[in-house]
Amino acid sequence: MEPVAHVRSDFSSKFGVPRQAGLVPELRAAVVFAPPYRVPEALRGIEGFSHLWLIWEFSQNRGAGWSPTVRPPRLGGNRRVGVFASRSPFRPNPIGLSCVRLERVEPDTPEGPVLVISGADLADGTPILDIKPYVPYADCRPEASGGFAAAPPEEALAVSIPPTLLERVPPDRRAALAGVLALDPRPPYQRDPDRVYGFGFAGLEVRFTVREKRLTVVDIEAAPTRPGAK
Repeated sequence: MEPVAHVRSDFSSKFGVPRQAGLVPELRAAVVFAPPYRVPEALRGIEGFSHLWLIWEFSQNRGAGWSPTVRPPRLGGNRRVGVFASRSPFRPNPIGLSCVRLERVEPDTPEGPVLVISGADLADGTPILDIKPYVPYADCRPEASGGFAAAPPEEALAVSIPPTLLERVPPDRRAALAGVLALDPRPPYQRDPDRVYGFGFAGLEVRFTVREKRLTVVDIEAAPTRPGAK
């Protein structure tokens, strides 16, 4: 298999990316097709669907190997379950699956047709292996049981961003950043109230601390340019 497209998102690495799709609907991303697949006919009719399935590769985990058991974040990172009973990225075949909202199709960009999506849980550059429409009558199962992930994520953190720091964030990215921070980007096994955490978002480096149920942003600055970046 080869990627048909790549994701363009605000996350420079996997740290900070929501752990499931749809948790932060304000997040916007784009699906940019590889040159052989920049064919408008391949997207004919896609605008009739509100949501899409993205099948993608855990590209930032290449070569990481796999284990028969994993420690899901939803269980605090200290209980093991079978890899096939989880959505862990450490799999025999590093394939991910995300349901995203299709906001619009931009048909005439310099890179060919582009899909603008929301609610994606994908880092910038993630390879997309395939795209399929979400079909409600077949894909929606209200009676389904959710195992150890049946309940929604724990209560969101209260987020505090000083106005002087918030001004450094583009206005159209502020709600998305607040939503990402409220989900607590920290790994479940790291809960040090004195530690300063950080991640890349929308070309910025966001640093924060968490004490009890309040996350406080302590700095936002331009992210360093990555080697080879355009």
